[in-house]
Amino acid sequence: MTYFEVIVLAIIEGLTEFLPVSSTGHMIIATALMGVEPTPFVKLFTIVIQLGTILSVLVLYWKRFFRTFDFYFKLVVAGIPASVLGLLLSDFIDDLLESPLMVAVMLVIGGVILLFVDKWFNKPKTDDSDEITYKQAFIIGWYQCLALIPGTSRSASTIVGGMTQNLSRKAAAEFSFFLAIPMMLGASIVKLYKFFKEGHAFSSDEINLLIIGNVIGFVVAIIAIKSFIGILTKYGFKAFGWYRIVVGTILIALIVGGYNLAII
Repeated sequence: MTYFEVIVLAIIEGLTEFLPVSSTGHMIIATALMGVEPTPFVKLFTIVIQLGTILSVLVLYWKRFFRTFDFYFKLVVAGIPASVLGLLLSDFIDDLLESPLMVAVMLVIGGVILLFVDKWFNKPKTDDSDEITYKQAFIIGWYQCLALIPGTSRSASTIVGGMTQNLSRKAAAEFSFFLAIPMMLGASIVKLYKFFKEGHAFSSDEINLLIIGNVIGFVVAIIAIKSFIGILTKYGFKAFGWYRIVVGTILIALIVGGYNLAII
């Protein structure tokens, strides 16, 4: 990987990880257009730079993590369904990741759903993510399982899941951010473990690339989260829905046109 490719991918990760637009779909387009070879380090990089985006949530919402231990237990409860299914269906999920068409189709389907979400769930009863019950957290966790299908978007799944539980858009989005921390941290640890278990090691240059990627992802994610909350609260999901449809259509066009889209 070149430093330019790292900067581009880190910006994309920071921008898209917490938005309901599928960071996976955007990474596929970016790596394909730049011709990035899906080496073991590249595959690791696209996961581990999530550590920078995790840190952005901790920095923006640090006060929330010192209020009560009850909050942590709710995150654990919400994370159980996807963690269990992810382990049980890991091989199946890997097969899905080999299909760029799957990612493209799910982008479009998810986009269509987002066009109507604001009308379907327009009577929220909870505007504070701290007031989420264990039952609500567990149900949101099941919605997160949808994100095991590439192109669905973890953020979109959990935010919509929160809205089905009568959470406001803001409360659902914030809980989605918090829930991302254990899931993304776990994914990074597993990826690092597999990387070293397979006999790979970091060169000094690769360490620099990881540091740069995480720093850029951290800064961009802070901007993205702040902007997203404002846009979501004021305008809803429709713009994100149309955006997903456009991106998914571009992916489908590239696939039909014979463009080689390497899944990272």
